[in-house]
Formats: sequence, C-alpha cells, structure tokens
Amino acid sequence: MNAKWLIPHCLAGLTVGAVAKDEGSIEGTVQLPPPAVERALNQRYGANIEAPLTPSNPPAAVVYLEGNFTANAKTTSGAVAQMSQKNMLFAPDLIAVRTGGAVEFPNLDDTYHNVFSYSKAKRFDLGRYRKNEKPGTVVFDKPGVVTVHCEIHDRMRGTVLVLETPYFQKTDSTGHYRLDHLPLGHFTLKAWINEANVREHTVELKSGARLQLDFPAK
Repeated sequence: MNAKWLIPHCLAGLTVGAVAKDEGSIEGTVQLPPPAVERALNQRYGANIEAPLTPSNPPAAVVYLEGNFTANAKTTSGAVAQMSQKNMLFAPDLIAVRTGGAVEFPNLDDTYHNVFSYSKAKRFDLGRYRKNEKPGTVVFDKPGVVTVHCEIHDRMRGTVLVLETPYFQKTDSTGHYRLDHLPLGHFTLKAWINEANVREHTVELKSGARLQLDFPAK
C-alpha cells in the first residue's frame, strides 16, 4: 500500500474521533402535568360543522441549553416548522423555533380558521382561510413566548417558543428528551412547560460528557 495514501487517511480518522470527544450530550425526563380534560368547542361564528368535544394535545415540554456559545455553535437547518389546525386544535399546540425561524399554519379542517397572535414577541393575523388555501409563512424574529389563537374558535390555543439557542428539543409524551452534539462549558439547562412553570439545572459539560438530568415537578 502506498504510504503517501495511508498517512493522511489515518490522520483524518483521528480528527473525526477528536471532534466527537469535544462534545457532550444530556438525556433525561421531564415530569409533565396531567393531560387536560376534554372541553366543548366554542365557535365565535356559525359554521357548517357541529361543535364537538375536543381532546387536548398530550402534555409536553421544551428542553433547551442557555449560555454563551462560540462562533462554531450549531446553525439552524432552515426548515420551516408547522403548527396545523386539525380537529379544531392546533397540532401540535407547542413548538419551538430558533430566532429567525419560520412557521406555517396549514388548515386541515373542513371549516374556516383565522390564526393570529397579539404577543409582544410577534404580532400577526393570517385572516380567514379554508382547507385548500395556503396562508403566508410567519417568521419569528424576536425571542419570547408567542401565544397563538384562532379568531373563529376562541378555545383553540397554541404556543410558539422562540429561542436564541440552537440547542433545544421538545419532549415526547412521556417527558423524555435527549440533546446531542452539545458544546463544552458551563450552561443552564431549562425545561419549559408553560410561562409559569420553567425548571432549570446548572450544568458543566466536559469532553465526552454524557449527563443524565431529570426535571421533577416543582
């Protein structure tokens, strides 16, 4: 085998291993609140469908890492998130995006919806639109909590959590989360359940660290 070919390829393999060691990961479980009870749908205007009892989305949380990150921090993928209107609910009713991220609000119901928000972090009103109509994409350019409503069905409510950090994940329905490829250093790990319920841990991520951190109920 040609020695000139062998040496650079061996060095490349060592470099990949070194990069992997200069990262950390955190995994754990957030103790979530119990599911909300079913509620009667209140329609502001008459519609061509009956107003059913609407089951809520299962509880979930967003876990994210806060701190001062280097210029080499993970970048946003550029993918557009979605919060649909389905069965008279926002589905999902909680999403997280990085500052500058975009969200679409497709209507999957056989009736009109009108998605809007008056939150300080983002004010918008998409107007009324039907199932086969595509409203504009909303760009969330400021960090904060954006509460989303339907002007026609006033019991519908969703939340867009706009974060400055690139390191975040929504839990599954059991509260489990896992964050990989994290930078090294001292940070704050937070679990956002709602505006009145945000839990946190101070963490130190060292080379190759694999931390287990749970968030019990307050």
